[in-house]
Amino acid sequence: MIAYLIKRLLLLIPTLLGVLTVTFVVIQFVPGGPVEQVMAEARASQKGGDGGGSYKAGRDVSKKQIEELKKLYGFDKPAHVRYFEMLGNFARFDLGRSFMQNKDVWTLIKDKLPVSISLGLWSFLISYLISIPMGVSKAVRDGSAYDSATTLLVLVGFAIPGFVLGVLLIVLFAGGTFWDVFPLRGLTSDNWADLSWGGKVKDYFWHLAMPLTCLTIGSFATITLLTKNTFVEEIRKQYVLVARAKGLSQDRVLYKHIFRNALIPLVTGLPAAFIGAFFAGSVLIETLFSLDGLGLLGYQAVIRRDYPVVLGSLYVFTLLGLVVKLVADMLYVVVDPRVQFEAVSR
Repeated sequence: MIAYLIKRLLLLIPTLLGVLTVTFVVIQFVPGGPVEQVMAEARASQKGGDGGGSYKAGRDVSKKQIEELKKLYGFDKPAHVRYFEMLGNFARFDLGRSFMQNKDVWTLIKDKLPVSISLGLWSFLISYLISIPMGVSKAVRDGSAYDSATTLLVLVGFAIPGFVLGVLLIVLFAGGTFWDVFPLRGLTSDNWADLSWGGKVKDYFWHLAMPLTCLTIGSFATITLLTKNTFVEEIRKQYVLVARAKGLSQDRVLYKHIFRNALIPLVTGLPAAFIGAFFAGSVLIETLFSLDGLGLLGYQAVIRRDYPVVLGSLYVFTLLGLVVKLVADMLYVVVDPRVQFEAVSR
């Protein structure tokens, strides 16, 4: 197992290197870089302020300043020099400074992290804590009216886009047209620091109620149906019939014999679900509910060509995803002792 861990840890390096290299190369061919955007904003402001005759003046000013802008953003160096400097900085976990916000990228990520952790962690836990028991109950009652009704319910939830549901919830429950029940923006209230401990917890989850509903409603179907199908497949196997023939109770057969074997496909999808809960599909939700998280930060960085934020956040997300995948592989041993990493590492 130690040899397998070392091998997997060593494989993190070429994987990270490949992701960063592809992204860096793509960035070199994307039009409208930060220098061009600053020049365009300067021309637009001068043109709007002085009339059409100032366009040439704005263009002349831009020509005088273009070398300074390239030097400021590091584009006065050849691409290969910037590439190796980036790798050296990332090896020291120095992600650089944002072009547009003039802040350290690590600081920006840490500032946005509480929102993403709140949305990602709770949506991940709620999805699994509801979907797995529901999938088990559906497998036990396979073909019943309960099975059909819950299947229809989760598929309807899966078919509704999260941002559409968010607009509906705002109209209904956030003072849009009908009731003013839930807060519309932010992660906490303005007076959060003055609240008691219990009041802080209540206020925190009160603000998360609608965003979490939008993020989790579509994830129930995949996990629930995967759990149900896996358990149904295991229930029909011979060892289950033998356990029942020995007189074991339904709960003992289900949770002692079936559960561990049926858990393997769920563990397989755990890394993707975990990373997806944190960083995927949250841009629209964060925008809709005025939550300033990592999803919105990454989207704005791509639009504004803030390359240090793009590359830095991608580096952190990729590293986190690879580590979570490694942890999921380690969980195979816990779930299924038959897995032998010594055989895999040969």
